[in-house]
Amino acid sequence: MSLQPFHLAIPVYDVALARGFYRDVFGLEEGRSDEKWVDFNFFGHQLVIHYHPKTPSQQQAETNPVDGHDVPVPHFGVVLTWEQWHQLAERLKQQGTQFVIEPYIRFKGQVGEQATMFFLDPCGNALEFKAFKDFSQLFAK
Repeated sequence: MSLQPFHLAIPVYDVALARGFYRDVFGLEEGRSDEKWVDFNFFGHQLVIHYHPKTPSQQQAETNPVDGHDVPVPHFGVVLTWEQWHQLAERLKQQGTQFVIEPYIRFKGQVGEQATMFFLDPCGNALEFKAFKDFSQLFAK
């Protein structure tokens, strides 16, 4: 499957703090920038952080129950390879990341079994990264 890169612009109330997080925690390459926004290469996709006053979801995320966990909504992230996911989980742990949902295997032994983890950026935006041992399960019912 060949995918086109997506473009996602998210609000951040502290551009410098968010810039450091995406650059240093993930090691993302910066693209164009201005004092109120920064482009990043987000695993081959274009993520842009834009200055915006704190939003209600950044103050208090709503949640939905999934597999016995309270999943923050809204959230975004990338589906990684199994190896990339484990490497990122280890990197985040070494960086002292506070997880909303610790890295674990969701739907174990069921259709759609996946590795997942949730955490917040410093401006309260929720991120989820997941991986499938069997990538064909991505849209399985």
